[in-house]
Amino acid sequence: MSREAAKPLIVCCLVVAGCASLGPLSPLRPVERSLLFHPAAWPQGEWEPDGLTPEDAWFTAADGTRLHGWYVDHPEPRGVALLCHGNAGNISGLAETLQILNQRHGLAVLAFDYRGYGRSEGKPSEAGILQDARAARTWLARRAGVAESDVTLMGVSLGGGVAVDLAQDGARGLVLASTFTSLPAAAKHHFSWLPTGSMMTFRMNSLEKIRNYPGPVLISHGDADEVIPFAHGQQLYEAAPGEKTFFRVPGGHHNDPQPEEYRVAFDAFLERLPPMSRR
Repeated sequence: MSREAAKPLIVCCLVVAGCASLGPLSPLRPVERSLLFHPAAWPQGEWEPDGLTPEDAWFTAADGTRLHGWYVDHPEPRGVALLCHGNAGNISGLAETLQILNQRHGLAVLAFDYRGYGRSEGKPSEAGILQDARAARTWLARRAGVAESDVTLMGVSLGGGVAVDLAQDGARGLVLASTFTSLPAAAKHHFSWLPTGSMMTFRMNSLEKIRNYPGPVLISHGDADEVIPFAHGQQLYEAAPGEKTFFRVPGGHHNDPQPEEYRVAFDAFLERLPPMSRR
């Protein structure tokens, strides 16, 4: 979630107090959607990246929305990963990340666009993007020949909330970067005097959900993150009940790339994951 996206969201929430209790009937819901999600629809982006030839993945969400992703296979993968991106852009901006995950870390990986992003149809919403992620995981598990519970879930920023929600169904591992405890808590950081909890209809309460995932967790967060406070990453780490690792990025801001030290920690995390049962 970008800083500029967070500010107007809370300002608009001032219009109607107590909207969270109205759920889908809230008059703020369309405004929240437009200000929280910043999709770049196709053909925006670089769809023929250098050094990467991904396979187009097409699949359908439970409500019939047609979705698109990029899959990068590996002949002998040490893991199968689903990558959930942030609230802006589309998968065309993930080419370098996919290349690193595939070539450096030996993963077969799928990055997908939520509804309304890239080549995916529809309009984004909290419930919608969670549906999308489940459809993506199902496609990936079938394509890679593993059980859905053997997929490693990775989420960055907004995608962290998506990955934590998916992990409640089971996952080989959960990897989070620069993500929040909940959307209202992230907004509270920018507007501490406002009752964001009673105003926002989009919740994504990862702090509660992560307690339901007993598997291995790797959380990284920059201690200079200006969008989502460093304390959010720490709180998620403390709430995770299973084996867990926390990686502090010294001086790291919200959109900074991961340092080499993180890559080493990520490799070590992958080595400790339980074996996959290939189909």
